[in-house]
Amino acid sequence: MGEHPSPGPAVAACAEAERIEELEPEAEEQLPAAPEDHWKVLFDQFDPGNTGYISTGKFRSLLESHSSKLDPHKREVLLALADSHADGQICYHDFISLMSNKRSNSFRQAILQGNRRLSSKALLEEKGLSLSQRLIRHVAYETLPREIDRKWYYDSYTCCPPPWFMITVTLLEVAFFLYNGVSLGQFVLQVTHPRYLKNSLVYHPQLRAQAWRYLTYIFMHAGIEHLGLNVVLQLLVGVPLEMVHGATRIGLVYVAGVVAGSLAVSVADMTAPVVGSSGGVYALVSAHLANIVMNWSGMKCQFKLLRMAVALICMSMEFGRAVWLRFHPSAYPPCPHPSFMAHLGGVAVGITLGVVVLRNYEQRLQDQSLWWIFVTMYTVFVLFAVFWNIFAYTLLDLKLPPPP
Repeated sequence: MGEHPSPGPAVAACAEAERIEELEPEAEEQLPAAPEDHWKVLFDQFDPGNTGYISTGKFRSLLESHSSKLDPHKREVLLALADSHADGQICYHDFISLMSNKRSNSFRQAILQGNRRLSSKALLEEKGLSLSQRLIRHVAYETLPREIDRKWYYDSYTCCPPPWFMITVTLLEVAFFLYNGVSLGQFVLQVTHPRYLKNSLVYHPQLRAQAWRYLTYIFMHAGIEHLGLNVVLQLLVGVPLEMVHGATRIGLVYVAGVVAGSLAVSVADMTAPVVGSSGGVYALVSAHLANIVMNWSGMKCQFKLLRMAVALICMSMEFGRAVWLRFHPSAYPPCPHPSFMAHLGGVAVGITLGVVVLRNYEQRLQDQSLWWIFVTMYTVFVLFAVFWNIFAYTLLDLKLPPPP
């Protein structure tokens, strides 16, 4: 799957026509380097009065002058964009966004408006695809609600880089679990072993000053039953999401869920330790499920209602197991078993930050107001939790269990 074969001509033409990027890499090499200053000079040639606007007619003339260097389907899309401006003018900001290869909501909306005049054969109708092409198409329909985005992703995905983040995290979790299983001589309900909490990766309230524990607890699982579900969800949900949205965005959601999980435990279940990657896993899965619900008519994944029900049942069973374990008589009194609050912290991240990430495929997150609202909320929560961990235990005169 390293090299993506060329799609059929109908899909290729439609994908090219609906692409939001303005230039191919090869076309960019033919044109001069395109910093904003370069395009400002070009814009000023069509705007001698420095009004900040050029007419759509002049924009069409600009496209005509570069027609030999532009892909014909992309040229068609840009002409559709020019026709979509009812006032007959394009402002400097939109011009720079287009010619600098930046994607914007206004560009997407213009293409959607002009889409009736472009080829619109559905990707599912394409026949004779190779195994790798069918896999990429499957991932597109699993994760993206708009056909225009699915076609763009299908046509541009090259598996370079591969979804390394989720695979690496999963392999590390399995490796640590096997190592602990051998050293403890126990694989089922490892958490009940008296030496389990002595591991330096587990978050423990008495050792909360060791900041790495707020992250490294994900490599310790309560048992094979705990690890199994997390690994399955990471691979079935996390890997496709990373293939579409990239390691940076999916890694951000996952790590934010992990940190929110341990901080939620430190605030709401102050005497309990925490283990497992459920904070990150629940952040990804809840974001994905929320995205499906919010875009129900657009999501074309098969048996989506049944699969959502199965996912929710599995998550509920895992959460129920965690609640039962938390209140089960401890194997190392007076310290209780690990908390379940990390699951809820992950869900909170998923339905806020995670949803914004998944709803803005190939869009600049910093241009989304909701992104900054949820980032601010997350930052406030983290700062509150930090101060809580510094002062609350003393102010409440809380008696913590001894360190392992």
